[in-house]
Amino acid sequence: MIYTKNIQKAIKFAAKTHNHYQQQTRKGKEIPYITHPLTVGVILSLTDASEDVVVAGILHDTIEDSADHKKVTVEMIAERFGETVATLVLSVTETDRSLPWDERKQEALDHIAHFSHDSILVKSADVLSNVTELVDDHERNGDEVFSRFHVPKEKTVAYQLKVIVAILERWKENPLARDLRSAGEELRRIGKSQE
Repeated sequence: MIYTKNIQKAIKFAAKTHNHYQQQTRKGKEIPYITHPLTVGVILSLTDASEDVVVAGILHDTIEDSADHKKVTVEMIAERFGETVATLVLSVTETDRSLPWDERKQEALDHIAHFSHDSILVKSADVLSNVTELVDDHERNGDEVFSRFHVPKEKTVAYQLKVIVAILERWKENPLARDLRSAGEELRRIGKSQE
């Protein structure tokens, strides 16, 4: 079975978390947020990742982005989807959102060096989804897209490039390595462009 009950359950859970309880949208757009975790799940399924990895990809933002009144916990994910999925989701979650941006992002970047291959795969699909969407939005709207972020263009681009490098250094045989390199090249081009 390819489209398993667990994958169906994960889609419903993510949709409730991101859209039903908060009507969350993609940064600066009217596109429902659920499109991002679903894209991550599709990317992972195209790599022939295990069911647990695909499920973790679909759920990867549920802890970090859940509403206070419907907070998702690692225990909740473990109970519904198993310890492996919960561990993978937690591995790619920024656990202390109260930290200043620079500190929070450096902590997340440092954490990549300790990722398992499965965590790297989830993170790779997440980054690939985000960066390719950013590149696509930039083609349409230019540097205006960076007004959606909490930090300037230079910092946003530099951080994403550091993440790509850290991922590629951690696992050179990553099935998404070529796609990440390509996305990184597009991002570098944007970083150099002046508007």
